[in-house]
Amino acid sequence: MSVEKDIASDAPETEETSINVLATRVATLERALEEVQAQARERIKLAELKAAALQAGMLDLDGLKLLDLSSIEIDENGNMIGTEALFARAKREKPWLFRALSSSSRASAPPAQPPRMKLATEMTEEEYRAARAELLRRR
Repeated sequence: MSVEKDIASDAPETEETSINVLATRVATLERALEEVQAQARERIKLAELKAAALQAGMLDLDGLKLLDLSSIEIDENGNMIGTEALFARAKREKPWLFRALSSSSRASAPPAQPPRMKLATEMTEEEYRAARAELLRRR
């Protein structure tokens, strides 16, 4: 009977110990999850800032290290709040970090080529007759 009594008395302690161990593990995992989520938010914030910096005309993304990024926030939808003001202030205070903006696009116009005559193989029967008649008139 004493063995049964010992086993019965150990059971509640074992359950309490298991519950405590599990509760500790859950708390540890929740802290780890919060840290990982915070790191992910910071990485997203940095990626969005880099994209905004390029759009604002920043020449070198290392220039982000010179800016005070504490005013930038991310809303519930993942949009950056305060980037326009940050880069406007940076353009005034540190203009060497940015290129001169132009109103035109980056793509240049294609080079001008002289008009090419259509080959006879590319013409329809009617176009060929008209072109042949024009050539014969010029002679």
